[in-house]
Amino acid sequence: MSNPSAPPSTPDAVAGSWVSAMPAAAQPYLRLARADRPIGTWLLFIPCLWGLAFAAANGFARPELIWFAALMGIGALAMRGAGCAYNDIVDRDIDAKVERTALRPLPSGQITARQAWGFLIALCLIGLGVLLQFNRFAILLGFGSLALVAAYPFMKRITYWPQAWLGLTFNWGALLGYAAAAETLSLAAIAVYGAGVFWTLGYDTIYAHQDKGDDALIGVKSTALKFGAATKGWLVAFYGAALAGFGVAGFLMNAGVIYFLALAPAAAHFAWQIRTLDIDDFHNCLKRFKSNRDAGLLLMLAPICDLVQHSL
Repeated sequence: MSNPSAPPSTPDAVAGSWVSAMPAAAQPYLRLARADRPIGTWLLFIPCLWGLAFAAANGFARPELIWFAALMGIGALAMRGAGCAYNDIVDRDIDAKVERTALRPLPSGQITARQAWGFLIALCLIGLGVLLQFNRFAILLGFGSLALVAAYPFMKRITYWPQAWLGLTFNWGALLGYAAAAETLSLAAIAVYGAGVFWTLGYDTIYAHQDKGDDALIGVKSTALKFGAATKGWLVAFYGAALAGFGVAGFLMNAGVIYFLALAPAAAHFAWQIRTLDIDDFHNCLKRFKSNRDAGLLLMLAPICDLVQHSL
């Protein structure tokens, strides 16, 4: 049963989330970290798994990869929360004017900016603790993402392509996962990173259609506003480029035929998203956006199948 005295959550939160059962003092911080909206953590974590899987398929398979995956899961949870807190601190005045975000803890006054900064720092320390468990090359690579993270909240003010910047930021884990396993990068890892950027361009354009009315009124930019009725055509290009990036990665590491066949389920899923998308229906857009957890896991079938094939 939900707590009638709990602060209202945003309309895209998971109904009946465990957050509502937590102590009242903790709930604003958990909502600030989007603990009631786990899809963002998945979308940050999955590229890390891609990086580990491609490293394993490329000859760096070892038992520690399971431990690395667990660490990266913790890191994704912490850094997604830190990123959301930072985004909300920067955007609190804008969020107050957008129906979907007005009930977030900062614009609704449930916590102060100072409290949010303290929470952000605590999450960053957790993320740092995770990063320091990897090799030196991976650690330096991890720090390299900070500039992308810092700049992201401002992109929607200056360009119609903030989704591209999010892609550069959210898929850094593909490089980090590979580097953690291999202590270097390869062209295949870079191709997977590029594929992830296009994947994010697709799913975050769908997500941005939820806010396009408010965004247009307050002057915030997005690919949803830029593409408008032509969105489906752009999604074909973005998701097609993501699949092509995985194809290039497979070619670069001399993957077997099964690798390329294993991309078919993800391609079918992308086709379903595009065919059934209604850009003017909030719930339709939200469902297809959230389905990208499954799309990302389906893409990982390719390196896993190639690894299994070479292990037989």
